[in-house]
Amino acid sequence: MPRSSARSAPSTITRSEIVDAAIRVIDRDGPRPSMDDIAREARITKPRLYRQFADKADLYTEIGNRLAKSAATAAGSDLTLILQPPRVALGRVLTAYADSILAHPNVFRFLGQAQVTQQSDGSVLQFDLGRAAASRFSAQAREIAESLAIDPSGIDYLARAVVGVVVAITDLWLGDAGRPAPERTAEFVEQAGEFVWGLVDGFLRRQGITADPDTPILSVLNAVDRSDRTAG
Repeated sequence: MPRSSARSAPSTITRSEIVDAAIRVIDRDGPRPSMDDIAREARITKPRLYRQFADKADLYTEIGNRLAKSAATAAGSDLTLILQPPRVALGRVLTAYADSILAHPNVFRFLGQAQVTQQSDGSVLQFDLGRAAASRFSAQAREIAESLAIDPSGIDYLARAVVGVVVAITDLWLGDAGRPAPERTAEFVEQAGEFVWGLVDGFLRRQGITADPDTPILSVLNAVDRSDRTAG
């Protein structure tokens, strides 16, 4: 008998509650859940699930957003990236990201596999973990760039590059076990931070801004602004 059958079905259910149920199923059973499993955990029928989500991709996107929000909340506000030295800020952000992945490693694997899921009608599920994450990163980076008077041209490319590197390295870090040793987590944060900084540094250099990973970017930009005013 399914473990959720002892509870009565809820009269109403939200998208957020269904995402909660999906994450519980994935955490417990692995990265290949069925929509039947998720509906059963949420104590609803599959037709009711599909009244809240248009299709699997819709649900997968919400699960991805939940994971991204969890990491972003733990990392702090956008000011983290401009008031702290980049190396320190990236360490903080990536540590929070690693913690969120370790809390739900099966969810990360599920999202990574979702883009190649073959459906019963032979079509391939159109969900791209990198695209979903890059879109969120791009919007956040654009807001930061505009607030600092940095030309946002090319930010979409930067976002895709950063997300691609981090997702690929995450899979390497997790390995087959999905629960790397603590020293491997520290190595992951350090290595990922250096690669991400290299991409950000290249983006800034194309705009004539030479930044130091141990100096807050805001301080660097203020110095550039003062230099421009003096030259003018």
